[in-house]
Amino acid sequence: MMREHLVFTLTATIGSMGDLAGHERRGTWTWPARSAVVGLLGAALGLRREDDFAPLDRLVTAVAIFDDGAPLRDYHTVQTVPTAAAKHPQSRPEAMAIAGRQVNTTITVRDYRTQPLYGVALWGGDLAPLQTALHRPAFNLYLGRKACPLSAPVGARIVSAASPEDAMQSLALPKWRMGAQARMLASDEGPGDRIETRNDRALDRRQWHFAPRKVHMRQCRIAPADAVG
Repeated sequence: MMREHLVFTLTATIGSMGDLAGHERRGTWTWPARSAVVGLLGAALGLRREDDFAPLDRLVTAVAIFDDGAPLRDYHTVQTVPTAAAKHPQSRPEAMAIAGRQVNTTITVRDYRTQPLYGVALWGGDLAPLQTALHRPAFNLYLGRKACPLSAPVGARIVSAASPEDAMQSLALPKWRMGAQARMLASDEGPGDRIETRNDRALDRRQWHFAPRKVHMRQCRIAPADAVG
């Protein structure tokens, strides 16, 4: 059955795609989480965390992995203050001044992927406003953290196709990535060669609460012929 899909590409010099985040280490998956895709759409529309994401949460998503990049690890020194010193100050500098020599210094680790490239297909909702917003986003678009701005226009298009794989044959890849092919698809819907569990279904964006969902992983062959940028 033919249906409309919104397709677009995501690429950046470095990207960071979720995973469980602790104080000392923030890892990354090898492809964007559903919450990251929905969050990027929200940014394009100008939504804030407290706004209504229900129409976006109802979308069905699929991500094609053209290139999951190479791992990159970054180290940060972070200063923390004892709980007693952090109870009443109005700002971090004030807390640091109260703590004085009691400041603790720790090293934290942040993981990234270099030069990743993904294709995204969405269906099951009102796609035209999303296409418009992706071409003229209200907020800057990132591949994960704010340190990871996109390195090419997303080239959003609405196409009619029987499957997300067929729809993503119409992706507009960056000119310097022409010829790239995707051989793995992660989709909200089956069929799948295997099923993975991801904690990336947003429950409360303000509190950073997420629930697990099933992801259908299947082999594919997606080789777009068009370019953007």
